[in-house]
Amino acid sequence: MIIVTGAAGFIGSGLISRLNQDGFKSIIAVDDFSKIEKAENLEGKIIKEKVERIALFEWLDANYRDVEFIFHIGARTDTTEFDKEIFDELNVNYSKSIWEKCVAYQIPLVYASSAATYGLGENGYDDNESTLSSLKPLNPYGDSKNEFDIWALEQGEKPFFWAGLKFFNVYGPNEYHKGRMASVIFHAYNQIKSTEKMKLFRSHHPDFKDGEQMRDFIYVKDLIDVCIFFMHHRQNSGIYNLGSGQARTFKDLVTNTFKAMAKTPDISYIDTPEDIRDKYQYFTEANMSKLRSIGFTRPFTSLEDGVSDYVKNYLSSGSYL
Repeated sequence: MIIVTGAAGFIGSGLISRLNQDGFKSIIAVDDFSKIEKAENLEGKIIKEKVERIALFEWLDANYRDVEFIFHIGARTDTTEFDKEIFDELNVNYSKSIWEKCVAYQIPLVYASSAATYGLGENGYDDNESTLSSLKPLNPYGDSKNEFDIWALEQGEKPFFWAGLKFFNVYGPNEYHKGRMASVIFHAYNQIKSTEKMKLFRSHHPDFKDGEQMRDFIYVKDLIDVCIFFMHHRQNSGIYNLGSGQARTFKDLVTNTFKAMAKTPDISYIDTPEDIRDKYQYFTEANMSKLRSIGFTRPFTSLEDGVSDYVKNYLSSGSYL
């Protein structure tokens, strides 16, 4: 059996789809299933059992002998939430409990970290484990992810294989429920569909023109490829960046969304809200050499191809991965 936490969410549900495609049918889906807005993400997927998030550890104590792997994807991911106690409970302490069960029962583990740990990128975007304590996340979400990464490395007892993956800006199918936290591509598609236009944040940084703020956008299908790679690889434990390795501008992203929708680009700019202006990232780009060095050779999907696939095969029809 393979456990996927955050199973009904954006990335977790896509991962289950891929596991099913690869022939894995004994999936234990873990989530807070009271959130019905995520229910459609699991429609049609082959799942052996659904386990409520709060019941996982009791379930594991009874069933650990049959568990082959754990993907801990579930987390509170709202970067606008500033209640530290929520992140302590869901992102730090819950993750520690999963880690401890993986140690006790010798279960390999892949868990979701985040590029939010890098803050404004003052120290670059290298997944060097020796520099984690010097990172300066911009919000409690990023703090929680960095806190767990540091804790994991400090542990004397570790799962026989584990990997923490620092997700950069992920986009793709199954994010319909995410609201404000959905990708810019998702919001661009909906804004263009309703108004034929798109508004982006104006640059307030002298080194960047309007619309030329840059992010490392990674297609969710590529992210899932890396998760599957680690499930089979099971060596070289550690913390890894997971982006495309290629920063692109928001203008590129939106222009390609217009193109995929067969519409003429019409982009205007509005001021970045003052409450987030001093914490706004103007550039992120994952150094992917560490993952490449252990044998992951598959190329990442270009922004052009990823946006086209997402818009034409999912957003335009409301389809799911």
